Amino acid sequence: MALQGSLLDLADAPAFRPIGPSVRRMTLTRGAWVDHLPGWLGGSELLFDALLREIPWRAETRQMYDSVVAVPRLTCTYDGSAGLPHPLLSDARRLLSGHYAAELGEPFVSAGLCLYRDGADSVAWHGDTIGRGSTQDTMVAILSLGAPRALSLRPVGGGDIVRVEVGHGDLLVMGGSCQRTWEHAVLKTARPVGPRISIQFRPKGVW
Repeated sequence: MALQGSLLDLADAPAFRPIGPSVRRMTLTRGAWVDHLPGWLGGSELLFDALLREIPWRAETRQMYDSVVAVPRLTCTYDGSAGLPHPLLSDARRLLSGHYAAELGEPFVSAGLCLYRDGADSVAWHGDTIGRGSTQDTMVAILSLGAPRALSLRPVGGGDIVRVEVGHGDLLVMGGSCQRTWEHAVLKTARPVGPRISIQFRPKGVW
């Protein structure tokens, strides 16, 4: 998998910029919102390379009608009972917990990693509604590394689609009622795109 780096993401060492001054909030309907901070992690390609090499990526399958099919991405999950696989992920979790403490009321705990190898890898429309996200407002924070892909959002039941391009160290946070009143997806694309790693930070009991 070849990644074409961004000329805007060059740094000798990865470093996070402050969330507060630059993050932009998009208010959706039904009490949902999305925060977006482009380039939250400068020098993110160095972290991308480390995770690509060191994470024990797992291919999963799922039952679809009468067949078992491959899930179109690779994954690895850290539930918070042990340390995260890279110090920068621990730093990201700590910074997110600090910035959103007043709104969220609890820390981010788990980290789920997904590797989208090319435009054929995807995740279908869904909300993170296993656990407390099905009945309570919560947050899911995503650090996106590698080639940009569009995160698409739409209201549950249908409606206009909102697309946010994320990659190269961008931060995107879905908050409020977003997990139960909106759906999100990374849709397949025929465009030639490089690999992307998505790291999703969640509070305890949200999947």
